[in-house]
Amino acid sequence: MVIVLGIDPGTANLGYGVVLARGRQLAALDGGVITAESREPLERRLARIHARLCDLIAEHRPAAVAVEDVFFGQNARTAFAVGQARGVVLLSAGLAGLPCYSYTPQAVKAAVCGSGSAGKEQVQRMVGTLLSLPEPPEPDHAADALAVAICHVHGAALREAIG
Repeated sequence: MVIVLGIDPGTANLGYGVVLARGRQLAALDGGVITAESREPLERRLARIHARLCDLIAEHRPAAVAVEDVFFGQNARTAFAVGQARGVVLLSAGLAGLPCYSYTPQAVKAAVCGSGSAGKEQVQRMVGTLLSLPEPPEPDHAADALAVAICHVHGAALREAIG
């Protein structure tokens, strides 16, 4: 049995998902979004993210934290802010003594959907199916975080099988 905290980083909307893996069976223990007003100073948003992550780690006691890599698109300012949120995730994991693993968006989509180019709705549907949820998880940031946790679980099983 292993519990993984998955993170879809962001400073306004940070998605989190907690997945329990027992052999090949997966279950969602928790999921949601840590939100902050864009007019709130960045340092306060980051402090709020850190405090909530510490609470989630204390509550669920994950064996690992899995976080999605920053996607460097056209907006460098957004990518920089997401990188700061990722730093807070890494800090929270480090302070708790937890290993932290990073996955590209393409690797997450491939692990969950079989294709690195899958769309958001397809990821949501597959996460719902893999976790035996009655409906696809909402909002999409929470679904993405659950997908990151699933990606880690699948990779951990492969790493264990290899040796």
